[in-house]
Amino acid sequence: MLHKEVNIEVEKGEMLPLMEEFYTIQGEGYHTGTAAYFIRVGGCDVGCHWCDVKESWNADLHPPTKTEAIVANAARYAKTIVVTGGEPLSWNMEPLTHKLKNAGLKIHIETSGAYPLTGIWDWICLSPKKTKLPTEEIYHHAHELKMIIHNRHDFAFAEEQAAKINDNAILFLQPEWSKKEQMTPLIVEYVMENPKWRVSLQTHKYLNIP
Repeated sequence: MLHKEVNIEVEKGEMLPLMEEFYTIQGEGYHTGTAAYFIRVGGCDVGCHWCDVKESWNADLHPPTKTEAIVANAARYAKTIVVTGGEPLSWNMEPLTHKLKNAGLKIHIETSGAYPLTGIWDWICLSPKKTKLPTEEIYHHAHELKMIIHNRHDFAFAEEQAAKINDNAILFLQPEWSKKEQMTPLIVEYVMENPKWRVSLQTHKYLNIP
């Protein structure tokens, strides 16, 4: 396929810059401990300094892949699919999610919410970042709010975001991995004092799995 044609297909969402795909155990948030197939899409300009997948930021490093091929691989492994990034909403998620849904799969997304919501989702995990705040729309649709706690100031930011989220969303505080020794005790104390929140840990890293 010619370069111009590829670009058109990417713009339409019929092809996506695929960084990696793998079958593993969900390590974070509400669905921790459940089997899921992860589709990691390249491209992100949110720019979190503590991001643990910075290699995902430059979409040009990851090959444009037909959504049909992505769906075929996913359907071989699991009934639950997690689309993550990078920032997956940088791209049009309609073609991918419709094909996944037509294959009878449950579809989750992990997003900062910084771009307009596209696609059809069974579960939306919203993880806002200070560097590029979510769109207003996604606060109404998110099922889960996952706030990353890197320092003490992040508790205030977490509360600001919780005030915007819909009443049905489940609230999580998660220590940033490099600060887990310092921040986990503070999170535990905070959740005990503010029980609307739950603790989320990156359990896949403790298990040494992807």
